[in-house]
This record gives sequence, structure tokens and C-alpha cells, in this order.
Amino acid sequence: MNAGVSYITIAVLTLIALAIFLSRRLLRKDPTGLSSLAGLAFGFILAGIVFYEQRLLGYGLMGIGIVLSIIDIFNQRRHAKPKDSSETLS
Repeated sequence: MNAGVSYITIAVLTLIALAIFLSRRLLRKDPTGLSSLAGLAFGFILAGIVFYEQRLLGYGLMGIGIVLSIIDIFNQRRHAKPKDSSETLS
């Protein structure tokens, strides 16, 4: 088995595991599902995996996805309401 087939196998297994995780989360009607920015970031990362043969395009798309996910994390933390005052001190 050459390296290319191994990478594709790992990517496919990761995507299957992620799909199972997301489907369980969506079926529970969890109000903390993916935001639109997180979904967009996920799409860019998947596109980066699809275009792995063209390194500049693939890494660029993955980089955009990572930046968008970091922005989403900061947005969620900024808009989250603290549960009590002891959490805001640390």
C-alpha cells in the first residue's frame, strides 16, 4: 500500500467518524450545533482535503478553514454569557 492510498484511507475514516458525530448531535436537537461560520470553515477544510494534489490550493483552503474556525471560537466566547462571577476572574 503506497502513501497516497494510506492518506486517503485515513481521511475517509476521519470524515466518516465526523459525520457520525455530527449526525448524532443533530438528531438530539442540541441547541449548540454548528454555527454558520463553523460550517463554512468545515467546508473549506474538506475542500482542502479534496484538492490535496494541488498543494498551494489545498493548503490555502485548509488555512482559510482554520482561520474561520478560530474566528468562530472567539465570536462564541465573546457572546457567551458567564455562568457566575468566579469564571470571569480566571
